[in-house]
Amino acid sequence: MSDKRDYYEVLGVTKGVSEADLKKAYRKVAKKYHPDTNPGDKEAEEKFKEAAEAYAVLSDPEKRAKYDQYGHAAFEQGGGPGGFGGFDFSDMGDIFGDIFGDMFGGGSRQRQSNGPVKGANIKTTVRVSFTDAVFGTQTELELPLKDECTVCHGTGAQPGHQPETCSKCAGKGQVVYTQQSLFGMARTVSVCPDCGGSGKIIKYKCSNCAGSGYVKSKKKIQVAIPAGIDNGQSIRIRAKGEPGINGGERGDLLVTVLVDRDPRFQRQEYDLYSSEPITFTQAALGGKITVTTIDGPYELEIKPGTQTDTKVKLKGKGVPTLRNKTVRGDHYITLVVQVPDKLTEEQKSILNQYANTTVNARSSTDAASSGSSIFGDHKRKKGFKKGL
Repeated sequence: MSDKRDYYEVLGVTKGVSEADLKKAYRKVAKKYHPDTNPGDKEAEEKFKEAAEAYAVLSDPEKRAKYDQYGHAAFEQGGGPGGFGGFDFSDMGDIFGDIFGDMFGGGSRQRQSNGPVKGANIKTTVRVSFTDAVFGTQTELELPLKDECTVCHGTGAQPGHQPETCSKCAGKGQVVYTQQSLFGMARTVSVCPDCGGSGKIIKYKCSNCAGSGYVKSKKKIQVAIPAGIDNGQSIRIRAKGEPGINGGERGDLLVTVLVDRDPRFQRQEYDLYSSEPITFTQAALGGKITVTTIDGPYELEIKPGTQTDTKVKLKGKGVPTLRNKTVRGDHYITLVVQVPDKLTEEQKSILNQYANTTVNARSSTDAASSGSSIFGDHKRKKGFKKGL
């Protein structure tokens, strides 16, 4: 009876696992125990070999079916060719190239690098005012952009000459290296070092573009800043990036918007917040005041007896949403009662009179309350006696 661990257990999966999940599980285990990341660790090396053996079986539909039916016995006692536990790893070049190509560089299933490739994106920034970010605006950028060379028409070769097929990669743009691994021969595919993946060699370079096929020139680009955009958000402008390779489409221009601060407002998503000072008399008596909003001056009614830090909501006076600029957030205003630090003698006299009337009114109220309490007690006592 075999003392090997169950292959599904080795990879941490269950029967019926999909091919994609199986591969994902193997990548995780193999990366953890790979000899390159565990130099000199014999235990890690054995676990790596164990995981490779498990994956070699379970990734092959025919072998997996046999294993599910007979277990390890299916590959013992002549049940399979030689190698680890009856396995031949010499045909696993594609598996290792695919699995470890992403982790350790290279890979046997890379896309043909001489096919059409989209150009790289270009990133830049633009600064706008707080108000322009709220309501939107148009701005202009001047950037150095690449365009196809008008002399060689993008070939990179001097007129009268043509690029030649790269002899190292035979025009494929990739070269395959075969090397001995722990489990046999493994293939690694990488970009051709001679042609840089283009599959072509330019012997006579265009003097206008130095063989690149492109020339740079400053271009003015109009950028529409949408209403409601916030600080740090980006705008994508299609096909304004680097030119594509081998007929690929141009990349995009990514414009990050930097919004200036406004001392009057603070923004949280689509809502605005601000504070508005009011006088003591305005707070006490109420009345109308003019407050500052993003739309301009706004007349606000103050209720009599308003306390400091009272918050007032102006519905629909906030920032327009990016999806629909007619839908806006709200504006919250905090009313702050200001106490004067300097008073004239007349003002002091008026306030003293107010204070005295307040004290007298309170005393009268207290006395009335006290009298009511005594009278009430007297009536209750009389009632109590009468009841006796």
